[in-house]
Amino acid sequence: MKKIALHLATGFEEIEAVTIIDVLRRANLEVTTVSITESTKVIGGHQIPIIADVLFSELDYSTIDALVLPGGIPGATNLDLHTGLQKQILQFNRDNKLLGAICAGPIVFGHLGILKDKKAVCYPGFEHELHGAEVLKTPTTVSGNVVTGRGVGTALKFALQLVEELSGKEKSDQLAKAMLVE
Repeated sequence: MKKIALHLATGFEEIEAVTIIDVLRRANLEVTTVSITESTKVIGGHQIPIIADVLFSELDYSTIDALVLPGGIPGATNLDLHTGLQKQILQFNRDNKLLGAICAGPIVFGHLGILKDKKAVCYPGFEHELHGAEVLKTPTTVSGNVVTGRGVGTALKFALQLVEELSGKEKSDQLAKAMLVE
């Protein structure tokens, strides 16, 4: 079973995080929610608390197949400032492991230089942060090992794209049909 680490920082976008967690788990993928704060209780951008499974320092990243970042402000900014997370993202990229980010989340990848010569999408207004990327306006895009999504309204499509990358198109299509996604 593929293992995904979804990272939560103070100010994360709740709809994006919960949608991704829910869809990936419906696809029988193992999702671990990771707090980059000092507590497993992380407060989202709309003051909704989520209890993460583990703290960043507790996770063995060698067992993880994909690393995912929800957006939100200041959530994405807080993710961007976490040096331990930066190191993990760079290692995942070197190992060609799946990286996913939605909304403002792709700025983290942009600032690390891993979007150079790749296609990417993000929430409108953050395009200039995707250093070196060819910025598209599609709901989601896949470029190499990187999956990006534009925002809250595309969270379901983004999550299904992650399922496709991790478990195949047939699984993603089956799940979309069961969830009445058109």
